Amino acid sequence: MLADIASNLALGLSVAASPEGFLFLVIGAFLGMIVGLFPGFGPAAGIAVLIPMTFGLQPTIAIIMLAGIYYGSMYGGTITSILINTPGESATVASTIDGYPLAQKGRAGPALVMQAISSFFGGTIGVILITALAPSLANFAASFGPSEYFLIIAVGLLMLTTMMGNNKFKGFISALIGFAIGTVGVDVMSGQQRYTFGSPELIGGVYFVAVAIGLFGIGELLHCIFNGQHRQPAKRLRISFRDKEFWPSRKDYHESRWTFWRGSAIGFIAGVLPGSGATLGSIIGYSVEKKVANDPEKFGKGEMRGLVAPEAANNAASAGAMVPLLSLGIPGSGATAVLLGAFLMWGLQPGPLLIVNDPEFVWGLIASMYLGNMILIAMSIFAIPLFVKFLDIQYVNVVPVIVLLCVIGAFAINASIFETWILVLSGLVGFAMKSYGYSPAATVLALVLGSMAEETFLQTYIISQGTMNLFWERPVSLGLSIILLTIIVVPILLSLRSRTKGRQIDANGEAS
Repeated sequence: MLADIASNLALGLSVAASPEGFLFLVIGAFLGMIVGLFPGFGPAAGIAVLIPMTFGLQPTIAIIMLAGIYYGSMYGGTITSILINTPGESATVASTIDGYPLAQKGRAGPALVMQAISSFFGGTIGVILITALAPSLANFAASFGPSEYFLIIAVGLLMLTTMMGNNKFKGFISALIGFAIGTVGVDVMSGQQRYTFGSPELIGGVYFVAVAIGLFGIGELLHCIFNGQHRQPAKRLRISFRDKEFWPSRKDYHESRWTFWRGSAIGFIAGVLPGSGATLGSIIGYSVEKKVANDPEKFGKGEMRGLVAPEAANNAASAGAMVPLLSLGIPGSGATAVLLGAFLMWGLQPGPLLIVNDPEFVWGLIASMYLGNMILIAMSIFAIPLFVKFLDIQYVNVVPVIVLLCVIGAFAINASIFETWILVLSGLVGFAMKSYGYSPAATVLALVLGSMAEETFLQTYIISQGTMNLFWERPVSLGLSIILLTIIVVPILLSLRSRTKGRQIDANGEAS
């Protein structure tokens, strides 16, 4: 087993450490850090906008670069959380709670170094666990039929909507929009056209990349402009790693020694679960750290453990999200959904057979994540003064560059103006969704998973000759069906119980 893993990693390193692979890994990690610096943009938007830059590359090199953007943005997003109390994306919100107070106390340097170390620690632990778990999970998943895949997709989509707190209804509506877009094209059963309105461009369906770039790229941009972010003055900060105060103290390392492990474990589990992802992982990681601390009153006032926990968690979660993507072909977040779209664009079908049929690609990607984390910790510490200078650029100067990248990217898909119109329409929809609290990530996930769910459901229907017995005849299907029903029924029962209790309290109050 260990010999196989070592052999596979050696194969992966021969790809990732090749001159071309290493060059585009560095470019992806660098771009990811810059993407993380721009508040509100996030890894999903960054990957979607930058996909066209990979056109013409080998599929493995292209995915290595996009994966570098994905986990590089996790490193970069925290810099603004610490320095200007503005998280680069949702997964770094928890890092502002203690990161910004640390900067206010004059400890910005130690905070930036500790976030880089904890990000490296969480990311590396996550990749080690991917190395150990992905092949086993892929072997197990090789016995799955269409019924198991449909149930896994359904569980993932339901968990996505249940993880949206008070916005479950809006999350559900967002997912329905994605399903609706996914129905455009040709019916796989009858071969009839659906919702194409006679347009030959729609026979093949709505192209995923243009929708993702529009929803995440143009939509986020319009929302930032609507909120007046383009009028805000640039933040001029100066930090040098040559200062003695730049480095953490022994006390910082000693007090955080177990926090690295706890945050990484929590984050990885959160990342593996579809629908939870790095944001939930970082929040749970912070909450658990505060719960187990002997001095919880220090949290929120500039406590180093309060920064280390969410940073280790969100980077471990970004690695954990690659497990279901690679072994099952199911994305667990908006960013991995965009990555899945990129996989499909290059003719790669993630799932158990991918590891068997294309080990060079899978192990090249995993090996690149080891190298990427090493590159990023070096960049995060020694290039911090350079990245801080990016904060000098006013947002209004960034807007035309992003718009140009989006338009070029959408047009380059098929060299067609039709995709550009899809981009514009998706951008307006994305802006409206952000403004009214709907989730573009749920829409993209549903768009990607919708066609997969339809295909696997119809295959199950045909194989079982219309009886649907396959959903409970096989042990794995039965277990997944029970989980699915539990996710649906338990929140309803808890809601009914809460209402009944409320009525009893009201009745007792009136009686007394």
